[in-house]
Amino acid sequence: MRTVLVPIDGSECSLQALHYLIGARDDNRVVTLHLLNVQPTMTGDVSQFIARSDLDDYRRAQCEEALRPARDLLEGAGIAYQTQLAVGHVADCITRCAEELDCDHIVMGTHGRPALADLLVGSTTLRVLHQTRVPVVLVK
Repeated sequence: MRTVLVPIDGSECSLQALHYLIGARDDNRVVTLHLLNVQPTMTGDVSQFIARSDLDDYRRAQCEEALRPARDLLEGAGIAYQTQLAVGHVADCITRCAEELDCDHIVMGTHGRPALADLLVGSTTLRVLHQTRVPVVLVK
């Protein structure tokens, strides 16, 4: 069995990683697919004025919004998946989640939402490549 982590931020590039997996799937191999959405931490100033439960609800809602297109795509293809929500720095969370879930691969887009200044590979992608011991497949 293979375990694959796919970080999803709602960008088209992250969905391309799922298109790649759907096209490359082998019906004879069992794959556990984890979709990961990472939400940012709030600064101390903000968290002093917002109840923890409200902040958790907001993060869950943002996660669901980002994952909705990915869920629709996978459900349409009949592929089972599990979802993960992490809070923190994106690259750190991707690396940690891949290790904790004992993933065989990370399949991710080369750019996420905030990739305006990066020409070839986004900064989050580069950080993941430098931090992880898990093989990474990049999809553009």
